[in-house]
Amino acid sequence: MRGSPTDPSTSVRHRRARRTAGAVASAALLLPLLGAAPYDGVADGDSGPASASSAPSASSAHLQNAFASAADAYDVPQSVLLAVSYLQSRWDTHEGAPSVTGGYGPMHLTDARTAIARTVAPHHSDGTEDARGDDSRGPRLPATQDADPQVPENAELPARLKTLVKASELSGIPAERLRTDAAANVAGGAALLAAAQKQLGEPLSDDAADWYGAVARYSGADDTATAATYADDVFDVIRRGEERTTDGGQRIALAAQPRVRPATAQLKRAGLRAPAAGSTECPSTVSCEWIPAPYEEFGDGDYGNHDLGDRPKSQSIKYIVVHDTEGAWDGVLNLVQDPTYVSWQYTLRSSDGHIAQHVKAKDVAWHAGNWYINSKSIGLEHEGFLTAPDTWYTEAMYRSSARLVTYLAKKFGIPLDRQHILGHDTVPGTTTATIPGMHTDPGPYWDWQHYFALLGKPLRATAGPQGGLVTIAPKFATNKPVFTGCVTAGEPCAVHGSSAVRLYTEPREDAPLVKDIGLRPGGGDSTTGVNDLGSRVSTGQRYAVAGRDGDWTAIWYLGQKAWFKNPAKQPTAVNAAGAVLTPKAGLTEIPVYGRAYPEKEAYPEGVPVQSVSPLPYKLLAGQKYAIGDKVPGEYFYAPTFDTAPHRVVRGSDMYYEIQFGHRVAFVRAADVRVTPSA
Repeated sequence: MRGSPTDPSTSVRHRRARRTAGAVASAALLLPLLGAAPYDGVADGDSGPASASSAPSASSAHLQNAFASAADAYDVPQSVLLAVSYLQSRWDTHEGAPSVTGGYGPMHLTDARTAIARTVAPHHSDGTEDARGDDSRGPRLPATQDADPQVPENAELPARLKTLVKASELSGIPAERLRTDAAANVAGGAALLAAAQKQLGEPLSDDAADWYGAVARYSGADDTATAATYADDVFDVIRRGEERTTDGGQRIALAAQPRVRPATAQLKRAGLRAPAAGSTECPSTVSCEWIPAPYEEFGDGDYGNHDLGDRPKSQSIKYIVVHDTEGAWDGVLNLVQDPTYVSWQYTLRSSDGHIAQHVKAKDVAWHAGNWYINSKSIGLEHEGFLTAPDTWYTEAMYRSSARLVTYLAKKFGIPLDRQHILGHDTVPGTTTATIPGMHTDPGPYWDWQHYFALLGKPLRATAGPQGGLVTIAPKFATNKPVFTGCVTAGEPCAVHGSSAVRLYTEPREDAPLVKDIGLRPGGGDSTTGVNDLGSRVSTGQRYAVAGRDGDWTAIWYLGQKAWFKNPAKQPTAVNAAGAVLTPKAGLTEIPVYGRAYPEKEAYPEGVPVQSVSPLPYKLLAGQKYAIGDKVPGEYFYAPTFDTAPHRVVRGSDMYYEIQFGHRVAFVRAADVRVTPSA
């Protein structure tokens, strides 16, 4: 079996014979792949490897056989080929659709020039959201510049964005075949790995440990830190092993090889630059560089693009906010370096998981559209597009992000749950007027289930069948609600796995969707629009159970009972335990807030009082909601470039964070009583 120990002398003779045959032999070995029909996603039940000379067509063979055939054809250990593919795509084919950075197929062969043209999408807000979210200053709108410019025809793309072209040259397989045929794509990836191994002057060895340098090259990174992090991840997959069913229904397995110890010294000969200088706040397990957002004064007393602070000494950091960029890497980096724009702490690259830090954790970035959340959070932008469901994220970026979040959560004491690890789409509007303009990223196609597994907090049942709470947890690959408006208003989006679950007013799918009076004050109906959050919940969110009816479960949501389909054979939620709150006895309803601000008596002289204005929703007697932290009202006053007048105002009025609708919200502790969920 490829990747298993063999007799050294036999291996050397075998490889010498192959190299003598040269390109003619390689071409002959690939003929079955070139002649195969595109993979149709149907597993045939045969999970064993096959020799290249007898490689079955991709339409009838297991994808596992394609890995065996390509490994044999290019003298690449099958374990290396499988592990590289896992880190890129988790062996999924995505039906030939490109990733965020233009990567195709299981090996994520990149052709960014064609992919970027296919992923231009509307921004994920109406352009009225103030990313700063502070009433004491004028709005700072993030949608004033184009973060996703088209790539000029004559532009020189970095090597990591054009590996498909190189794979086509090396293998002789047409580029279109590499995009659409999974078996051909695997062969193209094997050709790239073999070429990298030869360029490093390394033998085409059966021992996976000898391929560290080639794997690092495959990442496409141009610095040693990113390449090494990528290669380390690949070899971690080899040591641990992996097994899963792909999006095409194929069961792929890589047996664990715990004794593999890669030859890391090979990286020195890879010709990569040293990582960019700068002091970053990142774990050692990721590749991270410092690309600072400017703190500069400009115009008539204006400044940007963040505020200096002294966190967590001055105020706690309680949230991490997950965003998508709505633009490609280089364009997004240009924006965050513009003092007239907005800011966030980190940007993550899809192709290899590389991280750029822009704002120190002690400082307050302008990213969430809610000043209370901004002043207590760290923002992570992930290279991606909300309304382009087929532009999938790589496993490399998910893993890098999870490591960064785990590091930050441990450093600042942030719980790893959906009431602290927020999507931008779960950040509440500060006032009634701001609700319609709040952002909706990373959207329904971000895989929260997988993300929390990588965080070491898999979403599992924590209560029995009659638990008083549920955690939303559909199976991402098979949960495919229909959305509209990804490209054209009203038109269906591409069918895709999703973290979202739709809510109805009654336990039946032809019932009206629940309404959101904040989004539609006139009482208009919710829609299936990809940016319409009025009637849906997301993986990992917890809600109090309001009823059960056969395959349906009801939750309390935006002050009303909302039903979602939750069949026992294919559940979309698991039972959970935890504390809930409800209005105190004697109160028929209580107000709900988008921020936890202090009472007016807490403000010192010279700091303008910020109104504690409720949102249009009501939490009614008898309803229950899952709670997060209990926090004091707090306001960070920072309206000037000069930091001397900055103040943190902290009140005595306490609040609870709750999971109220799709977004979190706050209620006054004085208005509620807290009880166990069941």
